[in-house]
Amino acid sequence: MHLLACPIKPLDSRKHKHSIVQKLVIILASMMSLAIVLSVVLLWRGKQKRKSLSLPSINNQFPKVSYNDLARATDGFSTSKLIGKGRYSSVYQGELFPDRIVVAVKVFSLDTRGAQKSFIAECNALRNVRHRNLVPILTACSSIDSRGNDFKALVYKFMQRGDLHALLYLTGGDANTSTPSCITLAQRLNIVTDVADALEYLHHNNQGTIVHCDLKPSNILLDENMTAHIGDYCLGRFKVGSGTPYSGDSISTSSVAIKGTIGYVPECAGGGEVSSAGDVYSFGIVLLEIFMRKRPTDDIFKDGVNIARFVEMNFPDRIAQIVDPELLEEHDDVSQQTSSAMTQKKLECLISVLNNGLRCANPSPNERMDMQEVAARLHGIKDAYLNGN
Repeated sequence: MHLLACPIKPLDSRKHKHSIVQKLVIILASMMSLAIVLSVVLLWRGKQKRKSLSLPSINNQFPKVSYNDLARATDGFSTSKLIGKGRYSSVYQGELFPDRIVVAVKVFSLDTRGAQKSFIAECNALRNVRHRNLVPILTACSSIDSRGNDFKALVYKFMQRGDLHALLYLTGGDANTSTPSCITLAQRLNIVTDVADALEYLHHNNQGTIVHCDLKPSNILLDENMTAHIGDYCLGRFKVGSGTPYSGDSISTSSVAIKGTIGYVPECAGGGEVSSAGDVYSFGIVLLEIFMRKRPTDDIFKDGVNIARFVEMNFPDRIAQIVDPELLEEHDDVSQQTSSAMTQKKLECLISVLNNGLRCANPSPNERMDMQEVAARLHGIKDAYLNGN
C-alpha cells in the first residue's frame, strides 16, 4: 500500500541490564531470607533439644515418662488434682504406669527464678539419695509441653496419710467433729525416730553432709502405715565437706538466701552459714511440737518465750500439764492401779523424749547433739517403752 516502514526503536541496553540485576537481587534476597528463617528454626529446635536433654543422667531402672503421660495421669493437670503448691512448683495427684499406681507429680514453674536449679538438685537426689524415710522419687521428666514450652517434672510416691501438720491440726474429714486425729504415744515415737533416722542419713551417710534447711511438719509425709518420710530434702540443700558437723563444717552462702520457716530455725540463723546443727535445732522444735500438739508460733509462746524455753520452764515437774492431754488419758478398760502405772510409764517416756528435744533445740549450736546420737537415744527410748522395760 506504499506505506512507509515503521521505525524500529533501538533497545535501551542500560534498562535491560538494570532489570536483570533487580531480578537477581530479589532472588538472592529471598534465598538469604529463607536461609535465615531455616537457621533460626534449626537453632531453636536445637536449643529445645538441649533443654530436654539437660536431665542429669540416671540409671536405667527409672521408667521414662513423657509430658503426655503426665498430662493424662493428672487429667490435664486439673485443679481438682492439685494437692500442693510451693514457690517453685505445683504438685498433682495422678495414676501412672501400667499398674495405675497413685503418684504425686511435681511440675516446676520454670518462669520462677531458681526453679531450674531446684529441678536439677532433685534429679541429683534421684540418682544419689536412698533411704526408707525419705520420700522416694520414682522418675523425672524433662520435655516439651503441648505449646512447645520447656517442661520439667518429678514423679514421687504418693503418701496416703498426707503430711504431719495436717495430722496434728486438721480434722479427719468427719463433718460431725472438729477434733484432730487421734495419735497414740507409740505412733508419735515411731514418727520422731523415723525423722531422726532420715536426718542421720542426710548428715552422716553420704558423700559429704546434706542439710535440709527447712524441716517442719508440712515437710514430713506419712504413708498408709504411718511411716514418716522427709520431703523437700533437696530444694534448699547444701553439700558440705565430710567431717563432723560441729568442726567448722559449714559453708558460706552469699549467693543463696538461708531457707527456713519462722519458729523452726534459730533466731541467729541469718548469719549466712549453713550447717547440720540448724537441722538439729529444727528437729528439736518439731519433736516438742509433736508431743505438745502446739505450733511454735502459738499465742501461748510470747514475751520472748519460745516453745523450747516454755518446755524448759516446766521441765520436768509440770510436763503432764503441757503435753497433749490425749497422751495421758485414762484407760476405761483397765483397773485404776493399772491405769496409774501406765500413766507413770508414759510420763517417764515423755520426760526422756522431751529432754532430747530440749538438747536439740539448745540456743548454742555447740551444745546440740548430732543426729547420730539423737537417733540412737530415741530408738532406745522407743524400744524401752514398747517392750515394757
